[in-house]
Amino acid sequence: MSRIFITDLDGTLLRSDQTMSDFTVDVLNSAIQEGCIISFATARGLISAYSVVSDIAWKHPVILYNGALLFDVIHNRVIDGYFLDAGLTNEIIQRGKKHGCTPFYFLLDPSNKERVYHEKLTSFGMTEFLKSRINDPRFIEVNTLESSDHEKTLALTFIGELDDLLPLKEEVSSVLGDKVNHHIMKDYYIENQYFLEFSHPLAAKCEGLKMWARHMNVETKDICIFGDNLNDLGLFEVGGKKIAVANSHADILRIADTVIESNNEDGVAKFIKTCIK
Repeated sequence: MSRIFITDLDGTLLRSDQTMSDFTVDVLNSAIQEGCIISFATARGLISAYSVVSDIAWKHPVILYNGALLFDVIHNRVIDGYFLDAGLTNEIIQRGKKHGCTPFYFLLDPSNKERVYHEKLTSFGMTEFLKSRINDPRFIEVNTLESSDHEKTLALTFIGELDDLLPLKEEVSSVLGDKVNHHIMKDYYIENQYFLEFSHPLAAKCEGLKMWARHMNVETKDICIFGDNLNDLGLFEVGGKKIAVANSHADILRIADTVIESNNEDGVAKFIKTCIK
């Protein structure tokens, strides 16, 4: 049985209230101390991720922004990443405005600090998302969103109702094609709201996992993967044993090797505890 584990966070390791039980924290910390390699792959940035999983003493690089960024948590440095071209970033921003919406612009500034720029928010989904990040220092309101060559674009994230986002998704896909990666996913925590995210063509969890494996000098087939949603399909495609929590999307459940208890029942921690006995 593998002792290398990569888990998604929201909907997989985290409970529905964005917390972990004491049991989960104890199991993962014990496993890491015993020499297991455990990390996570998330759509979140580092500050957002650590706001919910900092009780675990992570030792190994983590995969952030759906695979766009590989980060060394011990030395607090960027290891590698896939960054969207400034010209494409600005084109997507302008096309969004044509459809009456502006994104959260996730980036690294010239000193590799995480930043999230946004214009004045008016939509329900964008406003509610910002409320959930009220003390997050990355978020900065600007008069006009614009990317420069001095910045590294991680993601452009639009939040809204599905019918409002689909026309923008179709337009960008039609015009820019494989120059950008996009995915659309239901928000876990805001009712009837969806995320539409644009990023570098290789900024996906499957490529993030390959990048992580190269850095760790391990084979992807030796990594045990935990996931629940469509953005985890890439992890399942290239990883080894595929583990789905019971609350997973039907497409994840269909291709999983094993289905474990849900995120609200400590499914990931219980599985890892069984493996390391």
